[in-house]
Amino acid sequence: MPPAAPKPWYVYILECTGGRLYTGITVDVPMRYKAHASGKGAKFTRSYRPERLVFQQAFVDRAAAAKAEYAIKQLSPAAKRILIRRTLSRNEDQNP
Repeated sequence: MPPAAPKPWYVYILECTGGRLYTGITVDVPMRYKAHASGKGAKFTRSYRPERLVFQQAFVDRAAAAKAEYAIKQLSPAAKRILIRRTLSRNEDQNP
């Protein structure tokens, strides 16, 4: 029996109270969102509760996801919102 394919890693962005954005990585986005929402996630999301998931993208491994997370964290909030809008519109174009 061949070994199971490794789980993908995801970069995600949460929109939090006050319109703030939080970026992170995980292998299980729904579980991580629940952790943030319950106050057991990152220190940032304990102060600014997540309101919704606005972005997620899969990567083949943790290193690739961490590199993308770092790049996104270097963006201004306005640039992050442009990334989110572009991704949403691209996804809408692919789903009739």
